[in-house]
Amino acid sequence: MIFAAGLGTRMGSLTADRPKPLIPVAGKPLIDHALDLTHDQGLRRIVVNTHYRAEMLQNYLAGRDILISDESDMLRETGGGLRHALPLLGAEPVFTLNSDAVWGGTNPLDTLAQEWDDTRMEALLLLLPLQSALGHRGRGDFLIGPDGQIARGAGLVYGGAQIMRTDRLAAIAEPVFSLNRVWDQMSQDGGLFGVIHDGQWCDVGQPQSIALAESMLTNTHV
Repeated sequence: MIFAAGLGTRMGSLTADRPKPLIPVAGKPLIDHALDLTHDQGLRRIVVNTHYRAEMLQNYLAGRDILISDESDMLRETGGGLRHALPLLGAEPVFTLNSDAVWGGTNPLDTLAQEWDDTRMEALLLLLPLQSALGHRGRGDFLIGPDGQIARGAGLVYGGAQIMRTDRLAAIAEPVFSLNRVWDQMSQDGGLFGVIHDGQWCDVGQPQSIALAESMLTNTHV
């Protein structure tokens, strides 16, 4: 599941005529940087959700082996968006990936797949030290224990990539909600885990971050 439905308001005039996933970074749209990460995983299906200027993004992706979860009627946030896409995704654990970031180092989906333990994990989030999280403003999101379990706290930054079970989504009544609600439940029950990324990551959430991302991609292997 690639989250691509956001309004992109922090990008200012760059999203006046296009959705944020179609903003070019290093010669190709952000959505293609995300899709490139999926190629080596042998995934049975890839779903992209759309909302703002949905038709533009859908037309750009037309002809590829990609399913569209259309949220034109309502922007559902990450939790509601993932639940809305479940008929396309199926019931098994899924990767989710934000479309407004680029990665350096090991493919983040490879790292998640290697570390995923189906017997004890409900979600596995990819995290970064603050110094490796370019374009990020804040003190961090999670603390990690020696066993890999994570809890809320100023420390590591969530990079917008994870594997998670989707069972808990059905219990939330509201159509619009964040995955943070589900993570908090998982954390309380001991099922929320993290793994630290071995390279850099750039949050392309504002115009000045484009140059940061392009510099990172120029100077690292992706």
